[in-house]
Amino acid sequence: MSEALAPPSPGALRACMSRFTTGVTVVTYDSDDGTRGVTMNSFTSVSTQPPLVLISVARRARCHDQLLGRPFCVNVLGAEQEALAMRFAGVSDAAEPRWATRTEVPRLAHPLAWMQCAPWQSYDGGDHTLLLGRVTDLAHRDGDALTYAWSRFGTAAEAVDGIEHLI
Repeated sequence: MSEALAPPSPGALRACMSRFTTGVTVVTYDSDDGTRGVTMNSFTSVSTQPPLVLISVARRARCHDQLLGRPFCVNVLGAEQEALAMRFAGVSDAAEPRWATRTEVPRLAHPLAWMQCAPWQSYDGGDHTLLLGRVTDLAHRDGDALTYAWSRFGTAAEAVDGIEHLI
């Protein structure tokens, strides 16, 4: 007879997942209280036809209810933008953000890449909600990327030859 295995503790899962290197984003949006942003690394591409991306938002996060059903912008941060990641994570009030002008959805000025999204679908993800956004506009620039692994920020150097030509 096999015994049912107990699920891992949340702390054990977080420690294990900290070994996975991710990029760092700030998701920006308009709320009833004004322009807001939140640092997230739970972000991924989902589909190219239609163009969809996914963000994973903790149900206990202040931004959770504000993001539901609203347009948002995923700002992928460059290596020089660590202070912005800290600010929008609520760790620091340093690095007053500069905002892009004349945008449909609030967007940071000069991120490494950005994707403006219309709400597409949301799904139950346990203690998170998975929000899919349909990309309606985007742009990117050259530069090194800000990364996060082992509960620390790092840098991924800009590739000389990427695989964009394969996509």
